Amino acid sequence: MGIFSPKATRSKRQTVILTPRYWVPLGVAIFAIPLFFLNLWVGAVVLVFAGFLAFQAATIRFHFTSDALELYRGETQLRSFPYKDWSNWAIFWPPVPILFYFREVNSIHFTPMLFDPKTLQACLEERCPRKLPETPAKTAKQ
Repeated sequence: MGIFSPKATRSKRQTVILTPRYWVPLGVAIFAIPLFFLNLWVGAVVLVFAGFLAFQAATIRFHFTSDALELYRGETQLRSFPYKDWSNWAIFWPPVPILFYFREVNSIHFTPMLFDPKTLQACLEERCPRKLPETPAKTAKQ
């Protein structure tokens, strides 16, 4: 079991679907413009990558259910990540969030921030809050 523990009295929570956010694809596209002047092919590759990120933002949805983070493309569920298997999560660079990381028992996942980071953080804190690790001093007192 991960470091996240479900609350003893847990009510049925509503599913929250994260809304898309296009800042990361837009930032990558803007970054591609000066690259065109340095090297046409590098600028083109970066611009294609920005288009790929925009397409993913438009089609991929994260659903926070009561038991798992579910990944959908349209109406088709692609993956389910049960909270009970999570051991850690983080949003990288909170002032300008660009990357979401979470670790399950057997795998690590990174995804660009293609959705609303405030809703993401609120859902994470509510559905899989971090437990503080026990220190040796606390364990010795018990």
